[in-house]
Parts: sequence; structure tokens; C-alpha cells
Amino acid sequence: MSEIQNKINTLIENREKARMGGGQKRIDAQHGKGKYTARERIQMLLDEGSFEEFDMFVTHRCYDFGMDKSHTFGDGVVTGYGTIGGRLVYVFAQDFTVTAGSLSLSMSDKICKVMDMAMRNGAPCIGLNDSGGARIQEGINALAGYANIFQRNVMASGVIPQISAIFGPCAGGAVYSPALTDFIIMKKETSNMFLTGPKVVKTVTGEDVTQEQLGGAMMHTTKSGVAQFAVDTEEEGIEMIKKLLSYMPQNNMEDAPLAVCTDRIDRLEDSLNEIIPDNANKPYDMAEVIKAIVDNGEYLESAASYAKNVITCFARFNGQSVGIIANQPKFMAGVLDINASRKAARFVRFCDAFNIPLVTLVDVPGFLPGTTQEYGGVITHGAKLLFAYCEATVPKITVTLRKAYGGAYIVMSSKHIRGDINYAWPTAEIAVMGASGAVGVLHAKEVSAIENPEERAKFVAEKEQEYNDKFSNPYNAARYGYIDDVIEPRNTRFRIIRALQALSTKRLQNPPKKHSNIPL
Repeated sequence: MSEIQNKINTLIENREKARMGGGQKRIDAQHGKGKYTARERIQMLLDEGSFEEFDMFVTHRCYDFGMDKSHTFGDGVVTGYGTIGGRLVYVFAQDFTVTAGSLSLSMSDKICKVMDMAMRNGAPCIGLNDSGGARIQEGINALAGYANIFQRNVMASGVIPQISAIFGPCAGGAVYSPALTDFIIMKKETSNMFLTGPKVVKTVTGEDVTQEQLGGAMMHTTKSGVAQFAVDTEEEGIEMIKKLLSYMPQNNMEDAPLAVCTDRIDRLEDSLNEIIPDNANKPYDMAEVIKAIVDNGEYLESAASYAKNVITCFARFNGQSVGIIANQPKFMAGVLDINASRKAARFVRFCDAFNIPLVTLVDVPGFLPGTTQEYGGVITHGAKLLFAYCEATVPKITVTLRKAYGGAYIVMSSKHIRGDINYAWPTAEIAVMGASGAVGVLHAKEVSAIENPEERAKFVAEKEQEYNDKFSNPYNAARYGYIDDVIEPRNTRFRIIRALQALSTKRLQNPPKKHSNIPL
């Protein structure tokens, strides 16, 4: 056999060794936990045969604490690029079969390389996380590795889409990389995210808590809002990544891809003419409105289990990707609170960063009152949503369905904060507050002066009716041009599509600045 053939055979052997990661025993252990390996996950994610791997033969550079005896090819992370639906993406997948996926400086260098390439070439970057944390044997070098990744997460923010899937443990400083990305997907039961684990919590606070309770998928998608999606299987998580990317452009210089639309743009939805209850205090399901107006009734809701009083979702109108923000009267009457404001603000800023038009569906009675909200800083958190809408330069279309009261009316993409086209249904009520509260303020002295309860009730009812006649319709706002048109509910889909077409050439720039100072 020639010398060249010997070298080729060595290459083939080394490649096979690298593909085995930590070896068959550890691969079997990974499967035994109901988890896929890093390479299996990449294979599921990318188009068949499209993956091009980088740094397969990188090894760690640590020789302390016995690390000199083990130098596995790839060193705990698989990196490279490929395509999803023919579109370029960069990916890194942590390999738990190699030192539990713990991060070394070499691993960090590999991850940083693909992140840098994603930035240079304007393509999304996807991280598949499954790691025991920092590699303790490397000390400060492991921390430096994390910091290098975090810096790139920040630089890439708003430039390319970044998606994190948590398919295993993610603890300590490692959690900040996913937290800096645009969307986090967590698998139920096998994944977790927390800064300090149950043992430390027990030592410091005395609390007994499991990993699932402390940082599981359901906790983060219902209580903390850290993650947007909880999935039952890794396959479902992979499909969620693909679906998310289908609504996004490759980078901030492009528009989202157009899909083929098989739904008539002039489709009338008669059910919308009847969806608003006669009783203004009775709820209805805003999700039904969204289904009725978007292409084929299909949409992808983000953070569906968190702050349910506001809906944030991706959808399409005539094949065009949009972001929808909608108050949900079915939960807490659609009121805005701290969590809803934060959730909606982040979604608005993502859509604006990536040239995705915003459609806002309004039915909001105001901000949630009370000491809990005020002590929690609802002023600052509400200002985040206001700031996000004010700053957004993408096309903004607003439809007011029913209530739009007080400061919440302003915040929800009103004409005054550069809403491009603002429609209202005939059922819209745009005012400082509801009739009951208004009468209590405007006629307080007169009401208190009436001693007879029946006469007092009659007076209050008359004044409330007077207030409703004036403000429980959209025409007062339309008089001033704050509403561009009052539209028939069943025609909402067509009017939004026409508005999107008219705004397709919109050009608006904010004043030059280093960066804004959003209230954090």
C-alpha cells in the first residue's frame, strides 16, 4: 500500500473516530436517557446531505487534573453549516457524550467561528444545547470561552436570527447565551436552565426544589417567560426551529420569504360580524379572530403559555410574513400588565429588527391596577412596549376591535406613535376610560348629592349612556383622523392585505444615534 493511501486511510479512521464522539458506550447512555446525539440532531435539522462540518479534529488544550490522558476529536461540540429548506444556516450542537458537553476554550473557539461566519454571510445561527456547564479543569479559560460566545450573541442580535434549542442541561453561566438569542425552545422533562442548581438553592435558601421545578421547560414557558416554546420530543423541537425560520428573513438586510398563498385575499369572514358580544364586559377568543383573517387560518404563537392576556404570533397575509400582537379578552380581560408588556415589547422589537410588518389587534381596557403591579415597576415595563412601538419603523397596521382605553390605547400602536394605517370596527370604544369610571370622576359631586338610591342609580345610568353615546363608537376618533377608516369586521382580512401592499415601499429612519436607552 502506498504512503498516500496510508494517510488517506488514517484520515478515514480519524473521521470515524470523531463521529463516535465519546464512544459507543456513552452514545448508548445518551439514547437511554431518551436523548439524541449532537450529530443525530443536526441530521434531523438540516436538509439531507447539506451539512458541512468544521473543526472535526480540534481537541482541548488542557493538561491538568488528568485531562492530558483524553483528547477526543471535536472536543464536545459539532459545528458547521447546511441548509433548511434550501436556505443557508449555521449550527452548533453540544455533544454530551464528550465530557458531558462541558465547555472548554477549544469548544468556545469552534462555536465562535461558526457565529462569526454566520454574521459575515448573513445567515441564521442555531444552537443545540446539551451541556453540563463549564469544564472545571480549565478554570478561567472556560469562563473566557463563555464570555467570547456572549459577546458574539450580542453583536449578532438584530443582525441575524438566533435560535436556541435546549435538549439537556444548561446551567450556570451557560444560560446567558440562550438568553441573549431571539427564541428558546425547551424539551419537557430532559431539559433545564438555571443559574444555580437545587443543591446550591438548598444550601443558601433552605428550599427543597427539583431541577424540573427550578428550571424545567414548563416553568420557563409559564412563569419566568425565559423560553418561548416547550415541546414533548426533540423531533417536535427540530420542527419548531424549521417553522420559526420559515417566517424570518436570513438577516436584517432582507425581507422575509414570500410563501405561496392559496387563500383568497378577498375572502369575507361573516363570523367576525357576530364575534363581539353585546355585553362589553363579556369575553371572546381573540385567537378566533386571528384564525379568521390570516392565510388558511395558520399562525405560530410565541410564548403561548406565558402572559396569556396578550397574543404574540407569526402569520401570513397573502403569503407575506407578519408579526401579530393582540390583546386576549379571554384572559384577564386583555388588560396589559408587567409580563404582557415585556412579552409584547420583545416580540415587536424582533419583528422590527428583521423587517417583519406588525399587525396589532386591540381590545384593551387599560393597565392592570394594584400594588403588586406598581411595586413591580409596571410603569417601566409598560414603557418598554411603548418604546418598542415608537421605535419601530416597519409597516404598522392597527385594528381596534372593541375597547381601547387610557394609556393602553396609546401604547397599542396608535396613530400618535407612528401607526401607519389604523382601522376600527364599528364596535370600537376609544376613550380615556370606561363609562362607569368616567361618570364617577365627572359627576362625583352630583352623584353624592342625590340621597335617594333609585334616583342616584337612574342619574348614573343616564350619564353612563351619555358617555357611551359619545365614546362607545369609533367615530369621535375618526373625526380627528386618529382612525383612518371604520371597517366592516368581515372585511378585515382584505383591508389588512391591501394596507400591507400599500406599505411595501415604506421607508422610515430614526435619528442617527449610537443606540437608544430603552427603559430596562
